[in-house]
Parts: sequence; C-alpha cells; structure tokens
Amino acid sequence: MITTLLVSLFTFIELNCENLFDTQHDTLKNDYEFTPNGSYHWTHTRYWHKLNHIGQEIVALGDDSIHGWQLPDMVALCEVENDSVLRDLTQRSLLRKAHYKYFITNSPDERGIDVALLYQPASFSPIRTYAIRIKPSKNMRPTRDILYTCGQIINNDTLHIFVVHAPSRYGGEKISRPHRLLVAQYLADAIDSVRNKSPQARIIIAGDFNDYTSSPSLEAIYTHNMKDISAKAIGSHGAKGTYRYQGEWGSLDHILCSPPACNNIISCYIGDLPFLLEKDEKYGSVHPMRCYQGPRYQNGYSDHLPLVARFVIH
Repeated sequence: MITTLLVSLFTFIELNCENLFDTQHDTLKNDYEFTPNGSYHWTHTRYWHKLNHIGQEIVALGDDSIHGWQLPDMVALCEVENDSVLRDLTQRSLLRKAHYKYFITNSPDERGIDVALLYQPASFSPIRTYAIRIKPSKNMRPTRDILYTCGQIINNDTLHIFVVHAPSRYGGEKISRPHRLLVAQYLADAIDSVRNKSPQARIIIAGDFNDYTSSPSLEAIYTHNMKDISAKAIGSHGAKGTYRYQGEWGSLDHILCSPPACNNIISCYIGDLPFLLEKDEKYGSVHPMRCYQGPRYQNGYSDHLPLVARFVIH
C-alpha cells in the first residue's frame, strides 16, 4: 500500500516599510514631516503609491506552487503608523483581494510608528495577541511595543510570533546599546514565559533589531535557545544584506526561531526582487530602491529589503 504524505509550505516575510505614514497629523505624535505641508510633502498621491508598492512587494514574495501562486502566509511589518494605514493596505490597496487580516500595536513611540502582523486566515488561526510595553530606562525615549501573537497553523500546531522594532542607533551605537539590550531582555523574559507552559514551543521572532547578528542584543537572545536563521541570508540579485549604507551591506533585520521551528525551515533568504533595486551610482552594484533619499522623493519601496523564510508543514 502506498501512503501519500501531505506537505504544505508556510511562507513568512519580515519587512521594514520605511515610514509608512498616513497624511494626517496625529496630535499626540511628532509626525509633522509626513503631512502634505511637512518637509517630505507627503501627499495622498504619494501615500497611495507607497501602499500599492508595499502590496506589490508582498504579492511578489509569494511562492509558485502546483496550485498556482501562493501568497505569503504571514508578514511581520515594521515602521507602520497606525490601524488606518493597515486597513488601507489590506482593504483598499492592490492587496485588497488577498484577504489578509492583521494585528498592530499602539506604541508610545514619539513619531507614532508601530509594528504589525499580517496573516492569512486560511493558514493561521489566532488564539491570542497582545502588546508588550517597554518601560524606558534612564535617558531612553519611549520605543515601540513588541507584538506577541499565537495561533494554530493548518496541522494544528501552535505557532508563537514576536514582532520587534528595537531602538535606533541614534547618538551612536555604544550610547544606544543599553536600549536595545533592554528590549532583548523583555524578549527573553517573554520567550521563557512561553516555554514555561510549552517547552517545545514553535517560536518565531522577527523585525528590525537595529543590530547585527553578532551584536550583544542578539547574543543575549541566543542564550535563550533561539537561532538567527537569517544570519547568512543573501539575495539572488546582488543583495548581501537587507540594508546598504555608504556602499556597505548589512542586515539589521532578522528572523529568529526556536529549535522546533528550525526543524521545519527550508530556506531563508533576502527577497531582493529586481524591481526593489536600483543601480548605486556612487558606490557601484545595487542598493534598495527607497521611497526617500534624504528629503528627495524617489517613489520607491523601502530602504530595507525583505527577509523570506519558508517552512515545511507535515
């Protein structure tokens, strides 16, 4: 007798959207730059171009399966302003027919940027979600909440997701390092809490850590039995990192997994689709086709390239 083994793919994307703001001023936030009269002259036209670009990017990062084009199952987003932006992205942009659902934080970040998680209801059924608030240390500005979500995937296994956007390196790496270490400690505590209830939990942590694979904040998370599956990720069209600064590639974006999740990983790479890149006239090769270069509007996508992780589900 021949037994058929049913296997599915689960595609997980991480993407920093580069300032995905709406055009309205939030009276509680310092978002003046991204208004029609602000320094970036952020108009409705530019806003909708941006939304459709992000939608195009997400669709293109799907997988060509035997059943046709398969959209990413889950997308972790950084630098999105609010629920209105996510509603426009999922219900009114060219992504509207993809039927994504989402969760988003409401952080005390001074500029008003948050993290979010898109998911396909057909492949992920949420059980609970909440934001983890970071209590700032001395001389630290309010930062983004960590978004936690858990739910069941199609084989009824439970998946635990953390989306993070750690504090920037503003003021210098050394001075700002304690702020990212603080976020890492909150993450570590949350990981331990999940494992106390489920020692073999399938955990994925994704986002912009504003640090590199060998940085102290990432090292602190590794000690809690998490692995950076994106540590050696490269693209197929020239990208050697998710971000390029003054001609040097580096990856500030990461996807980390617990051992049970690592057992199902097929690949993790940088989604450097050709339309996300442009020629680097100053340093040679290519760099991300960003939305703004300083104050100059480029009508691009983002200054970060996406990470793509594909898992097999039995």
